[in-house]
Amino acid sequence: MDGAIAANVAQDGADWKVGVDIGGTFIDFCALETNSGRVASLKVLTTPEDPGAELMTGLALLGEREGFDPTRMTRFVHGTTVGINTIIQRKGAQLALFTNAGFEDVIELARLRMPDMYSLFCTRPEPLIPRDMVFGIPVRMRADGSESQAPDMDAVERAVATAKATGAQGIIVSFIHSWRNGAQEASVKAAIARLAPELFVFSSAEVWPVIREYERSSTAILNGYVHPRVSGYLTALEERLKGSGVPARPMLTKSNGGLMNAAEGKHACVNMLLSGTASGVIGASWLARRAGEGKILTLDIGGTSADFALIIGGEPQFGTGELIGEFPLHIPSVSVSSIGVGGGSIASVDAQGVLRVGPESAGSTPGPACYGRGGQRATVTDAMVVCGWLGHTEMAYGQLKIDVVLAHRAVGDLATRLGRTVEQTAQAILDIAVSEMFVEVEKLASRAGVDLRDFTLMPFGGGGPMLGAFLARELGMKRLMAPRRPGVVSALGGLVADLRGDFIRTIFAPLSDASLPGIHSAFEALAREGRDWLAAQGHDAAAELSLSCDMRYVGQSYEIEVVVSPEWLVEGDAAAIAQAFHLTHERLYDFHDPEGEIELVNARLSAVGAGPALSFPEIDEKDARAIPARRLPVYTGERVETVDLHDRQALVPGSVFHGPAVVVQEDTTFAIPIGTQARVDRHLNLLLTFGE
Repeated sequence: MDGAIAANVAQDGADWKVGVDIGGTFIDFCALETNSGRVASLKVLTTPEDPGAELMTGLALLGEREGFDPTRMTRFVHGTTVGINTIIQRKGAQLALFTNAGFEDVIELARLRMPDMYSLFCTRPEPLIPRDMVFGIPVRMRADGSESQAPDMDAVERAVATAKATGAQGIIVSFIHSWRNGAQEASVKAAIARLAPELFVFSSAEVWPVIREYERSSTAILNGYVHPRVSGYLTALEERLKGSGVPARPMLTKSNGGLMNAAEGKHACVNMLLSGTASGVIGASWLARRAGEGKILTLDIGGTSADFALIIGGEPQFGTGELIGEFPLHIPSVSVSSIGVGGGSIASVDAQGVLRVGPESAGSTPGPACYGRGGQRATVTDAMVVCGWLGHTEMAYGQLKIDVVLAHRAVGDLATRLGRTVEQTAQAILDIAVSEMFVEVEKLASRAGVDLRDFTLMPFGGGGPMLGAFLARELGMKRLMAPRRPGVVSALGGLVADLRGDFIRTIFAPLSDASLPGIHSAFEALAREGRDWLAAQGHDAAAELSLSCDMRYVGQSYEIEVVVSPEWLVEGDAAAIAQAFHLTHERLYDFHDPEGEIELVNARLSAVGAGPALSFPEIDEKDARAIPARRLPVYTGERVETVDLHDRQALVPGSVFHGPAVVVQEDTTFAIPIGTQARVDRHLNLLLTFGE
């Protein structure tokens, strides 16, 4: 909490807005008291054995520390990793798949792409539904939406009986061409509901009605696989909040960076698989716009992974095909790249004597050795302690006391095997972690076609500030901007997020004057669907509708998304749409064909309902030299140096100091290397600039 900008005790009758994000090691809280604009934040260790219990612990601690009153909570936004962890750990529902007879191998064949094309030993992941739980139903829909063969209900009845006998908890129905007409899927779903009401059923057309049967089927399968755990978790969450007197209806962060209510989350589970990573990027985008930063590379390091995303023009980038564990997600989502290197990533020496870091993580239980919770293997956090960057204050709002002796012991075991000093081994762990992030970020920049030297790095999460400056220097970046509370940016993202629903309709038509009326009609239908969705979420204000089309040249196998202006559709301006496609194709591939025929594959619409306008206090900058709290020894890579330690709470706008230095605060610790100038701006961001 910032004493410089807020009172210590909540005002009587003050309302609160709360954002919560559950990660692999900590659950983060960011709470805004609406009367004063005071922001309170908190971290609590997760309880993997009882997901959700840490939520009530955190709310109770907010009450003790900040005067938070749950009965005055007017907004509660929650991001969770329950869905994605279910997939990664393969602890989801046992499912059966009903598909067309003759198409039983659709999820086995997938797209015939290997996860690692350069590995001779690479294997594809086992499908979430085994082959003996896939049932072919005699049924066929033509590509134009007309019925060629009605569903064989006797075959459906036999398949249901077999699925039940083999332990299926739910059934996914996915028939070919249901993107054009979902009637056959709907009729079979209704039959299953009559025959086995105890089983849940999802059809591919209701989950994501897009062309290409594998993408449509796999998205529906992911939705069904996590449904029982997500639905059960959300039901328990609602009951816990209600029992605590919370009046706010819980909202959930979605993979697309928007929000939805918990009632929808129970059946549209696939929409929240990337909720935590997406809300972090949304929070970072809000902070970037507030600070006037147009190009940002985000670095979100938690206990298990490091996540990267690009923010251009103050807005996150979106895409499809993000990986959920081993499986691609084909709904729109904030584009995030991840690597299994986090603060809890375990360092080890392999059989060849090579030091490696991750992807195995110590998580919150037992956690890094220095946490004193039973962990004995060295992690990235332990390496930071051994080098001296960490261990000078309590961590995570006083919940963790760093044990330097345990960190030295864990890293010392590796040092003995490598024949190095403990400090050299710790530095090697940090160097490997940074180099692995470097490789992943370079891939991201190459795919996006950007020069990272034009970007500012924004590190957040508990571990982002620890390694962010070192990564920025390796990437040749000149600036870094660290928000006031980097440890809870993902929770802040929930507070500032808008309602957002994404809708799609496959058109599959040539771009021509003759086809535009049909395309216009498709967008009008999507607009109605979007407005109805916002109304169901309780949004009664104006809606922002964004239109785009998936387009390609005739003969191409895949399409690109092109933003479409509503005026082009109203005016029937096919030439303007074609020009937009040519320009987008040129930007992505450095090539376009002005004479080429164009196909429109999908119409897309995003319906956005603006969330509450939030404003945090700003303070004028005054020239001031930051006064360190004390000095301490740090191993900086080659030798031990005495560096300044600054308390973030004491840094005021205009404060300036130079690295090497350590900045400590309640939710994280900053490691600032030599040759760096640091300044605090009027938003209390810490700005770093790097010398040559």
